[in-house]
Amino acid sequence: MNRKSNLEGTPTGDDAAGGVIAVTRALRILEAFGINDPQLSLAELSRRTGIHKTTVLRLARTLAADNYLVQKEDGNWRLGRAAGWLGACYQATFNVQEVVEPVLRELTIKTGESASFYVREGQQRTCLVRVEGPQAIRHHVRIGAALPLDSGSPGRVILAFSGEPGELYEMIRRRGFHLSLGEREPEVSSVSAPVFGLHWRLLGSMCISGPTSRLSEARLLELAQTVVDAATRLSYAMAGSQRPAMHIEKPSTWHP
Repeated sequence: MNRKSNLEGTPTGDDAAGGVIAVTRALRILEAFGINDPQLSLAELSRRTGIHKTTVLRLARTLAADNYLVQKEDGNWRLGRAAGWLGACYQATFNVQEVVEPVLRELTIKTGESASFYVREGQQRTCLVRVEGPQAIRHHVRIGAALPLDSGSPGRVILAFSGEPGELYEMIRRRGFHLSLGEREPEVSSVSAPVFGLHWRLLGSMCISGPTSRLSEARLLELAQTVVDAATRLSYAMAGSQRPAMHIEKPSTWHP
């Protein structure tokens, strides 16, 4: 059996033979950069990756030799054109269905309810991807169906994070999610959270939905964090990155 090691430990087994640890460390350095980080110092790269500065410097110079990093005159580092080319290739070959559906399927397994991803088209929202839940009694929505923005939690979330004014939308932006009970269809409940892409551009909203008899307000509030976590994972997947899911404070009970 091959033994595993941490990033700073001595690699053994396949890691030592194949250089897996070195590749992993190099990827961690590239992933240390974010949208708001045009440049990072050697010390900051070391802090963010947990790798010793001498190792970071050696790997950064190797990455710079192939234009994945660039060292500025002040000693700081920024992403190079080769990293930009990979990003451009990713965007050009990106398949929404392949990225969204696995996240929705996982959300359905965790909640036991149908999960959907909506995007805005004019003054309507369209169901782009949907995974049906395992329950015999469930809420049905056809993929491609156009629904109103101002009715139901998915549309309200899209409006809120598109900058719609008003107390309701301010509250949605503060909470990071929205729930509705019978707002668009009687006896149908849902809870939704926003999905973002590069530079925090709003892409749409993710929701779970089902009969109100099963999804009471209390139950929706219990599931809200699960939906927010899934939407956060999808947001970073859409942007071609990975970060820990954000956490929301449990809100006080309210009626939409």
